[in-house]
Amino acid sequence: MFMIYWSICVDGKELACSQEFGGESMADALRFTESLRAERRQGAAIRHITMSCENPDSVGYAGVADAGPEYSWKKRR
Repeated sequence: MFMIYWSICVDGKELACSQEFGGESMADALRFTESLRAERRQGAAIRHITMSCENPDSVGYAGVADAGPEYSWKKRR
């Protein structure tokens, strides 16, 4: 899953916005992000455009330092 986050300024206040894209829609998410940036270049009050993704097949939980016991990768030197 991909999420695009941005803020817009309306009457001097920042409003947070977001748009969700499915896991197979990375190209669509990137196109949407670029369209927001193009609007910003045209003078729209759009700020803080960012993209985030979440991998549902991740080995460990987000923020956890150690992988689970089923993960056996070892660093080779």
